[in-house]
Amino acid sequence: MPALTRRAGLFAALVAVAFTGCGGEDDDTAAISSGTPAGEGGVLVWAVADPVSTTDPLEASTRAEQILARQVNEPLTAKVPGPFDVERRIPGLAKKAQSSAGDTIWTLTLRDGVVFQDGTPFNAAAVQANATRWLTTTAGRAALPGLVSVDAPSPGGVRFVLGAPDPKFPKHLAAPQLGIVSPDALLPSSGNGAIVRRPAQTGTGAFELRQRDANEALLARNTAWWGSSAKVELGPALDQIELQTTPESSLRLAMLDAGEAQLADELSPNDAEQARSDPLLSVLPSVSGKSLGLERSVRGVDSGRAIPALSSAWLTGLETAD
Repeated sequence: MPALTRRAGLFAALVAVAFTGCGGEDDDTAAISSGTPAGEGGVLVWAVADPVSTTDPLEASTRAEQILARQVNEPLTAKVPGPFDVERRIPGLAKKAQSSAGDTIWTLTLRDGVVFQDGTPFNAAAVQANATRWLTTTAGRAALPGLVSVDAPSPGGVRFVLGAPDPKFPKHLAAPQLGIVSPDALLPSSGNGAIVRRPAQTGTGAFELRQRDANEALLARNTAWWGSSAKVELGPALDQIELQTTPESSLRLAMLDAGEAQLADELSPNDAEQARSDPLLSVLPSVSGKSLGLERSVRGVDSGRAIPALSSAWLTGLETAD
């Protein structure tokens, strides 16, 4: 696939979901972007440090695996920005998250009209299957250690019962490892101790997995994504995302510098400092000490003022400090 040159620029920005928990508002119309049609086009090449060894969000341990999972499998409580206006966000799969019994019971109201990429309806039963998996697998219990039980009091509502008060529970549900998987992709479909039985068409996200090997994973725009509807108009503005495995930080920076990649993940401190000295590159900070480098030709990053607002979206909520 031909690389985009830096000076030619990229016509789109990655649609991604921020790290914040779900509030009580459901204002879809407030989040309409600046008029750019969904799927304006373009391929975003993202140089990552590790190969994608699993597409199961619950088993995703590396940055590359979590980046991929986050675009395919949406968590319940993350909020969604438009592709060119990350300051406006709307609730994602869960429109509301309300607590009771001293923050030990959380009831989520789900978005209706959403379908998984395999055509399975997204509803309370689907969420319950995923929550059952979280309760009955080692990885799930590690991700949500306070979860005791879950039930579905209505087709559009799910209730989580915790062993202790947790006022930040909605934020925990926004973790990329807790991306919702189609029950039809689980074995067994009840979620009890389930594994993901196929790698593709498992989520509700803006992108779907098209191919994967040891050195590359290709994601393509999900044309049926709920955020692409005429009512919501969130995008995604990209047609494809290409994750290219390049283990050495210096080589990831070289790809960025040559215009062979538009994003270079997990730059070492020295390489990040070198990128900062290049007026055509920008660097997003990271609490891990390894930063994300990107071309300023990527739309939405043409000014230093835009960088802090973009960091929560471009990093897909993986490296927030709190």
